[in-house]
Amino acid sequence: MIRSTFKVSPRDTVSIISWLLCLGIADYVVEQVLQNPELGDILGSTLMSVTKSSLDSYLQTSRLRFAFSKPRVGSSYTAYCVVACLIALLLSLGVLWRKLPNADKRVDETGNLRKYQDLRILKSQHKIAAILSDLVDKDGAGAWPPKANHDTWPAALEPYKDIYLTCVPHLPAADPSTDDDVNQERRDRYRALMRKLLHERINVAEVEKIMKAVEAGDWSVCPRDAYNAVYCCVAVCRHAYRWGTIPVVKVAQLEKIVEFPHALNVPWPYLQRSFGVEADSGNNTANVLHNFNEKGERIYKINIGMSDVITSSEEIFFRMFYDLEVLAFPIYYDMVKANICFENNDKDMCLRHLESMTVRVRHLLMVFYENLTESRVSQSVWLSYVQGFQGWGVGRMIDGEYVKFDGLSGNHVLFFQALDAFLGMDRYLSDQNMERYIPFNQRELCLSLRRNCFRKKLDGEKGVAIEKQFTKIVNYLKVFRAAHRARVMPYLEQPAPERLTMTAGKSVLETPTTKDVKEALKVLDDMLVVRFKQTV
Repeated sequence: MIRSTFKVSPRDTVSIISWLLCLGIADYVVEQVLQNPELGDILGSTLMSVTKSSLDSYLQTSRLRFAFSKPRVGSSYTAYCVVACLIALLLSLGVLWRKLPNADKRVDETGNLRKYQDLRILKSQHKIAAILSDLVDKDGAGAWPPKANHDTWPAALEPYKDIYLTCVPHLPAADPSTDDDVNQERRDRYRALMRKLLHERINVAEVEKIMKAVEAGDWSVCPRDAYNAVYCCVAVCRHAYRWGTIPVVKVAQLEKIVEFPHALNVPWPYLQRSFGVEADSGNNTANVLHNFNEKGERIYKINIGMSDVITSSEEIFFRMFYDLEVLAFPIYYDMVKANICFENNDKDMCLRHLESMTVRVRHLLMVFYENLTESRVSQSVWLSYVQGFQGWGVGRMIDGEYVKFDGLSGNHVLFFQALDAFLGMDRYLSDQNMERYIPFNQRELCLSLRRNCFRKKLDGEKGVAIEKQFTKIVNYLKVFRAAHRARVMPYLEQPAPERLTMTAGKSVLETPTTKDVKEALKVLDDMLVVRFKQTV
């Protein structure tokens, strides 16, 4: 008969403490294994060896042996041991249950942790792997798409975020005017508000102190993920101040030089130099990729308070470019591995990476096919409320010469530049535009892929099989470029009487002699046709 009352001995207390310690260790081990899957294999093999060699001796010396091998069925101690074991098992399962959902998101959906680690191992042996690894660890703060921490910043930088969020509800207009005076008055009010808040809340000397420390290599003052978020915030503040109202209006488009507040001018050169770009405007990395936190939430929105069709079109359009880079990283990895395998004369593995790329490229392009549609991104609002903010079209005097900068363009997206380079195609952007708008490590990756292109070196049976995969990828890209031309032109041709014809990446296309929108957009359409023909 089991007695219901018993005293807890010192041995029992030690057992409880031991269980709690084991639980803490298990929690830590689970976290580390999920972050570094390779540790799982090491841990498993270690536990197997330890178990085989020492289980018997452990049981002989352990006090638990008395409870398990010689159970006293009628004792309270037996009941205590059974209950304690069950509680410990349930707690251990709880640890796994708590950890696994997050791990699934990090490891299974992204699937990149092993790839990051593999690149770090390969970087000492292969330059192309070192470049992609640096893109991840430096520009990406340890991941790609890049991490951006919008929550924890140095105190001197925090007001930038608050200022953007305070001002942005005053930026969009539900009923844009065609009156230049009305529009200029609206722009002046917005700029005055932002200038006032920047002057009151930003300690420029402290901001510059942080920027200088980071430029000198001291990332402790502002970790890379926070720095990425700051880069985004300052960039979108500059774009908001540049336009002063959304939709973009003619009086703003006709500006040549904008005098930015000191608080927006001081950090900008430091931020641009750290990524190796030169423009006064933002870029796809700063304005789009860094605008998502690690939960995939977009932080700095444009059309606060506008209709659902405007806000949803904005959200879907920019998320499309972020999702593209999520799907693109495994392709970058396959590009690098295919190059390394070909260099090592391992054509079987090279073919496997090409086959993986073929499937992934097709899947990635579906992001555009599924989202750049009238039902997802409305043609009636995209031109006025979504595209314009990312434009630029102003400049400054540099060495006695007026230099104008453009805004964001689809040509700045890393995936298409990298894929063109891997296929051995000439790039579209000039050297000057690459240095103005494309971060250094992205330029280096594309340059390395183009230099190491092995497409013209294929021979033999395996070479034929590899070329078939290249051909499939080229065909997918040709179909996409034809479809993209057919889809994007109707968006650009939408009426916008408040503005001159422009694209974000090409600035104003309309001149006093331009007859209509189609004529203004002909230069862009011709460029799309040329790029389609070059895709071989």
